[in-house]
Amino acid sequence: MPSPIAHVVGARPNFMKAAPVVRACSDLGLNQQLIHTGQHYDAALSTVFFDQLDLPEPDVYLEVGSGSHGRQTAAAMVALEEQFELLRPAACVVYGDINSTVAAALVASKMRIPIAHVEAGLRSFDRSMPEEVNRVLTDAVSDLLLITSPEAYWNLGREGVESEKVKFVGNTMIDTLKRGLDYLDAHPVDPPVDVDSRFALVTLHRPANVDDPRRLKEILHALSGLAAEIQCVFPVHPRGRAAIEASGGDEISGLQLIDPQGYLEFLTLQKASALVITDSGGIQEEAAVLGVPCLTVRPNTERPITISMGTNQLVEPADLIDAARSALTMEHSPSVPPLWDGSAGTRAGAALAAWLTTM
Repeated sequence: MPSPIAHVVGARPNFMKAAPVVRACSDLGLNQQLIHTGQHYDAALSTVFFDQLDLPEPDVYLEVGSGSHGRQTAAAMVALEEQFELLRPAACVVYGDINSTVAAALVASKMRIPIAHVEAGLRSFDRSMPEEVNRVLTDAVSDLLLITSPEAYWNLGREGVESEKVKFVGNTMIDTLKRGLDYLDAHPVDPPVDVDSRFALVTLHRPANVDDPRRLKEILHALSGLAAEIQCVFPVHPRGRAAIEASGGDEISGLQLIDPQGYLEFLTLQKASALVITDSGGIQEEAAVLGVPCLTVRPNTERPITISMGTNQLVEPADLIDAARSALTMEHSPSVPPLWDGSAGTRAGAALAAWLTTM
């Protein structure tokens, strides 16, 4: 049997991106292994979760765990090097922009293992974001760059990436979104909390928003003001909840804080919401396809197509209430970005298979 492809993931969003590619590779008869570094422990990654969305369970779980960016990346590199020495993969496929992504890419590069990057070419042009550093470094050492949107051609070209390495396959995360919507049509999931007929869904996790006490206080103050006008449901990660409590908690009046949600439960909330307020890249993309107005509390985005073709708008905390009022009253006519059609995984699998024949 030929050496396997090693797909490396480290957190739930990676599974959303990887699952359609792994399925496509399986349909093509490719030998493969799914390696989960365990960068993020997620209780929602349960057997039920894998069964509901036909997601592959990891073949290997490395239990890297949390830590500072340097410690986490280093731990992932040590564990992945040992795993690659055992596995001797024909290629390494990485996803997105987390620490596990750049760790796998660096290890594979040093071991002369060919690298494919799914979701390549995204740029916020903000090097203060750890994810931006991860994107740039991963793309610099990758041999096949599978992009989600056309502007990635320009981003990669200006960094000297040869055009023949770049393939436009679309957004594999949208494949999983569409599969989730189909599942919910057949097996509806009750919202995890009582919601009004119109409500706003809030998520925050970026260090620039959550770890800066002054900025967090500004955001919470704006959200509290908005909650006087519309129900605001806020699934809060334990780390975010600790930051909110450390801020004194005076700014959360009216906000409905709930525990983190599983994928289908969150999707149920997202598709029913009148407005999404977030700092998440993936949620910007999902909102664009769902046609839900989205306010991204950041000064930039690596997904500008969600603004030019979707429902997304960048906002600062001081402008959040006015932007929310406008978004809630405005008619939206978004266009789904090209190749965000539910078949990106099939195209990515075909691109990988063709690439492997050239080695």
